[in-house]
Amino acid sequence: MAIDMKRIYILIAFLLLAATGAAAQEKYSNGLEIDRTVHNFGDIMLGSGPVSCTFTLKNTGDKPAVIYNVTTTCGCTDVDWTKEPIRPGKEGKISVTYSNDEGPYPFDKSLTVYMSDVKKPVILKLRGVSMEKKKPLEELYPVHYGSLAVREEINKCGNLEQGGRKSESVMVANLSSSPLSVSFTDISENLEVAVTPNPIPAKGTAEMTFTVSADRELWGKNMYWATPVVNGKTYKNGEGESRLGFWAFTKENFNSMTEDERAKGPRPMFKESTYSFGKIKKGETVHASYTFRNEGRSPFRVYRVNADACCWSHSDIPVAAPGESVTFRVHVDTKDMPVGEALVIVTLTTNSPLRPIVNLFVAGYIE
Repeated sequence: MAIDMKRIYILIAFLLLAATGAAAQEKYSNGLEIDRTVHNFGDIMLGSGPVSCTFTLKNTGDKPAVIYNVTTTCGCTDVDWTKEPIRPGKEGKISVTYSNDEGPYPFDKSLTVYMSDVKKPVILKLRGVSMEKKKPLEELYPVHYGSLAVREEINKCGNLEQGGRKSESVMVANLSSSPLSVSFTDISENLEVAVTPNPIPAKGTAEMTFTVSADRELWGKNMYWATPVVNGKTYKNGEGESRLGFWAFTKENFNSMTEDERAKGPRPMFKESTYSFGKIKKGETVHASYTFRNEGRSPFRVYRVNADACCWSHSDIPVAAPGESVTFRVHVDTKDMPVGEALVIVTLTTNSPLRPIVNLFVAGYIE
């Protein structure tokens, strides 16, 4: 049975989400702090030439730190960095220039930074939208809360590890001819939101930064909300919603584990990752069944189950002892799903260092 390629592209994008945020003062084990990990150039004109920015690193540790290397994803980005050791209390720089000549498209460029005493390389991001001709703010930012305009009502924060914080940023706009003050109310627990500059200049833009802090009561994909207050008032957008939404995917943090501890951890092996239901009538419920065996040397636990379907549920998934096999079911109600090829992604957030996220699939055809 052929699978809808659009759904496959969505799946690939979901699986490749990296835990790379824009948090202010990101701290690393070697005592280095980075002022941010994402720089958003906002909306820039294609003919305006290259754009540049600088990331600042401060050594708050007690011994020198070294930036070994910085690599880029393409030749459109030039980078230079502090080559000498950064001594305690001193700062280093990573200076980046984006050529801005790839066409009128949104861009998202990555820099991989290799530093002393840091196990995983640090990922920095350059983002923005390059435009061939200037467009009205109303067109660039179509979701409006009074004079405050944003591109989307729901914003992604990406992957978050337990014990950490994850930040992202997007551009917002002031559609009015006078400065706009923005604050937020009814903010979800573990969420912080701020706009800079604030007030937003007349007919200008600003950066909205949102930060989610991990919570061991929350696993997998979770929504967080905040209501913008614009010059002291709240407004509903075109969908009748007064809130802005933010989502983050929280998974376990295995950074402190040794290689031996990882090797002795739980290891689920699934008999099949895809449940095919063939052809069914719209409105029927699919009862997908999955079986796995814990081939690791410690108990395997599923913290959370997520699925990209409107109406679904799952059976209990007990903790699996080493060598134990477990079967569980996922129930998908197709009443609100479109006719045609169907692919539902079921995501398990687990305690396995080798498989912290397990993706399963429910596939078939709805008549």
